[in-house]
Amino acid sequence: QVHLVESGGGLVQAGDSLRLSCAAPEFTLSDYAIGWFRQAPGKQREGVGCISSNTVGDTYYADSVKGRFTISRDNAKNTVYLQMNSLKPEDTAVYYCATITTWRHCGVPFGAWGQGTQVTVSS
Repeated sequence: QVHLVESGGGLVQAGDSLRLSCAAPEFTLSDYAIGWFRQAPGKQREGVGCISSNTVGDTYYADSVKGRFTISRDNAKNTVYLQMNSLKPEDTAVYYCATITTWRHCGVPFGAWGQGTQVTVSS
């Protein structure tokens, strides 16, 4: 089963930045729309940032992160990034990347998931 590998999480203070990475050791990420999702304890999973597979690189962001998070691709490195700025305590969650059916509203995740990376933002 193919999988994705997330990295870059950590413990930061409110207002700090982090960049998460999503790599695919076994397939070409640029062939798929990719989404970043997060799940905090007791809360539903939320799609926070998603990017299309086309050359335009259409993106979608949840209202809760719009203007603070940026999703991007580096096809040469077969990696998708989530740049997170102005972090807030409510951004604390496990962040996952996944292949998705469409970038619009992050579609539906399918197939490959990563193991997740913990982001903790202290106030």
